[in-house]
Amino acid sequence: MKKMKKLALLLAAALCVTSLSGCGGGSTQNSYTANNKEYVLGVSGPLTGGAAMYGQAVANAAQLAVDEINAAGGLNGIQFKFVATDDMHDATKVSTNYSSLLEGGMQVSLGTVTTAPGLEFKNLSAEDNVFFLTPSASGDAIPTNPNGFQMCFADGNQGKVAAEFVNANFSGQTIGVMYKSDEAYSKGIFDQFKANLDASVTVVETSFSDANSTDFSTQIDTLKECEFIFMPTYYTPASLFMTQAKDTIPANAVYYGCDGFDGIDNIEGFDITAIPQAVTMLSHFNSKATDGPAKAFIDKYVEKYGAGTLNQFGAAAYDSVYAIYGAMEKAIAEGKKIPVTIGASELCEILKAQFTGGYTLANAVTGESISWDSTGYVNKTAIQYVIKEAN
Repeated sequence: MKKMKKLALLLAAALCVTSLSGCGGGSTQNSYTANNKEYVLGVSGPLTGGAAMYGQAVANAAQLAVDEINAAGGLNGIQFKFVATDDMHDATKVSTNYSSLLEGGMQVSLGTVTTAPGLEFKNLSAEDNVFFLTPSASGDAIPTNPNGFQMCFADGNQGKVAAEFVNANFSGQTIGVMYKSDEAYSKGIFDQFKANLDASVTVVETSFSDANSTDFSTQIDTLKECEFIFMPTYYTPASLFMTQAKDTIPANAVYYGCDGFDGIDNIEGFDITAIPQAVTMLSHFNSKATDGPAKAFIDKYVEKYGAGTLNQFGAAAYDSVYAIYGAMEKAIAEGKKIPVTIGASELCEILKAQFTGGYTLANAVTGESISWDSTGYVNKTAIQYVIKEAN
């Protein structure tokens, strides 16, 4: 009987350890961070491939912010370390990146740069209760877990704000829309745009998919009489469309995109000045700012990395790092303990309390006063940014 009782106790202890390591990953995470000498911040993004301009901007700007924070003494004398991994905008690569980051001591994250990988990342991070503040993965479903937040506007917000702009300026008129039907980012914005559009606005609608993303002759023919075309797509297909459509779409037409347009004027091999139509976008960052925090960021970024990858993705990443740093600083001031070896799950609880408890990032690059609601969506003001006037 004594042997059976001892065996039962050992099994119970083993189950207890297993349950602790599985509940938010606390025990396992603490072993990952036990030897940390710096706070570790990670991200998964497209450092190579067709969306590399976004990932490089995020990696550059996040490192810039970390370098500044460290130069100023870090957090109570503790430095930060930033680690960027390459997912090539491919969701299948996220799991490997996530495991590598977590096992490397990651305690907090910028999540992913783009939406499709972000949908995978959010599920993985929810299992381990890892806090993330993504600068640019704008899908509506990205922050639905309690540990995920956005610095960028959610797709739904972009679609809603774009619809409000169209309602105010094109009531009773006809506009064109082209979106990517098999992409969560593009389809999400389009769905919310259409849901918030006034009935007085007539929409000429067309779409494309991976199967037909290089020849836009059909879409051009559909939109050939439209003088305003809303394009919630990334810059690569948008630039191809504009090049193929430049002599067919009216020269006085206006292309209007969302944050996926950012960087379209810096694509290698694409001469935006050869496009007669105006190119504009919904944004929270003015890359041509002449004063304020945005101007200061632009000057520092260009000096260190050049202007080639300067875009709102990077600006939002810079703000994201400072938002996390500021929230940790505030929590410590309120009596919380954040040792350098803190596990990701424990830090997540501290940061969630800050971000859902009225914490505000003031005088940031992408907004004067930035806050978050309980859903993880960001609250700040959008601007319409003109990338290029009509020729």
